[in-house]
Amino acid sequence: MKNILIDGNSLTLEELVKVARKNCKVNLKKEATIKIKESRKKVDYFLENDKKIYGINTGFGKFSDVIISKEESKLLQKNLIITHAVGAGDFFSRDIVRAIMLLRVNALSKGYSGIRLSTVETLIEMINKQVHPLIPEKGSLGASGDLAPLSHMVLPMIGLGKVEYQGKIYSGKEGMEISSIKTIELTSKEGLALINGTQVMTAVGSLTLYDGIKLSKLADLAAALSFEAQNGIITALDKRVHEVRPHKGQKDTAENLLNLLDGSKMTTEQGEIRVQDAYSLRCTPQVHGASKDALNYIKEKVLIEINSVTDNPIIFDETGISGGNFHGQPVALPFDFMSIALAELANISERRLERLVNPSLSKLPAFLVEKGGLNNGFMIVQYSAASLVSENKTLAHPASVDSIPSSANQEDHVSMGTIGARKAMEIMKNTRRVLAMEMMCACQGVDLRGNKGLGKGTKKAYNVIRNKISMLTEDRELYEDINKCENLLIEDKILEKVEELIQFQL
Repeated sequence: MKNILIDGNSLTLEELVKVARKNCKVNLKKEATIKIKESRKKVDYFLENDKKIYGINTGFGKFSDVIISKEESKLLQKNLIITHAVGAGDFFSRDIVRAIMLLRVNALSKGYSGIRLSTVETLIEMINKQVHPLIPEKGSLGASGDLAPLSHMVLPMIGLGKVEYQGKIYSGKEGMEISSIKTIELTSKEGLALINGTQVMTAVGSLTLYDGIKLSKLADLAAALSFEAQNGIITALDKRVHEVRPHKGQKDTAENLLNLLDGSKMTTEQGEIRVQDAYSLRCTPQVHGASKDALNYIKEKVLIEINSVTDNPIIFDETGISGGNFHGQPVALPFDFMSIALAELANISERRLERLVNPSLSKLPAFLVEKGGLNNGFMIVQYSAASLVSENKTLAHPASVDSIPSSANQEDHVSMGTIGARKAMEIMKNTRRVLAMEMMCACQGVDLRGNKGLGKGTKKAYNVIRNKISMLTEDRELYEDINKCENLLIEDKILEKVEELIQFQL
């Protein structure tokens, strides 16, 4: 796998995932190293000429009017990190930590942060040698950036905190020594350059977005299987219906469903069995499509954010300007939108699942099992799906509408964007499990209905699932089956097979 070259301007979502989840190494482009050095020279010039610039020779937040001498600048930066590292809760997963580190490097490489090249190279070395700071999930307000979690990222760089290295937990000092990475002493502006940014919320949100885009494909696939298990009416997918209301996501979803169901002997035409289907089938293009449109909008915002300068002050030729690029609102709203978009995929999935297990709606054996009463079948699978969907509704409440003043009211409006991103990730996980449940139930429905021949896409998915999970003929522990099906989604086993034949429209 080729190393990812960083310049601050061209990082993609796919490259972020390669570094975060596949341990791809990173290097700075030559032009980025030049920009970093030039930016540092400007900071040194400002210091030599006693220019008063926030965070370089002043205190922070409410202390912005306190002048700090050259002699105390190193202690100022160290104090900033150790006092701001006050995170709470569980630690972020390994992939999120790697994404955080990469995004911070990418922002610094734009050459507006005034950090030394050697400091950036230390962070890169940690990424490449897989030395991962332990970063608590909670504690960020999402304006003045992600101060608390990013401070935990920096602690090992100065020989403090804790790291994970080769599967073991070490003190920051010991972990850096074992991995042969030299710790550093921060100097003027550097502590602030490392922690004043939106990289934590953006890392969490970016990985959730990547997974959410995959879920939008899997949702179409789950729906297509449900169409077959319920002899769904594909007339509602007719291209003409969607061209007269041409939302891109709606049109794409209808096309995806038709491609997946191409050649199926299990679907019907309007009037063949019934005149119309319930909304959870008939309106799949409209509902899934709206979520796709939302995800595409969110991707646009994320790509801007991952290639932006989000710290403060921003170093220009003549001065350092104290602005507000650290404020997370530009992505906080999209991440709240993502929560809603992903929750809706689960909402409609659970309704399709309910129609499968309910004999009065499906004309299939109750709860998709023979000898009902003795066997409970998939009865409680629907309960579990309903529970996850209900939890999603609670989690989808927007975090970005809240704000609590901080730093003695100097920082009097904050985004809560990191909370929004974490909630979106939890919703994504719940939605993935609901889709796994629907796929299992749809395959069972196909078997009970009598598999007369599936579509070219759904057949691939059905075979992958049935290779791992046999038809339910009598009650057994279903949570293991659900786990297996969910793992097929996580590991892309189903998508890989289906995408050999079908190109999903997004």
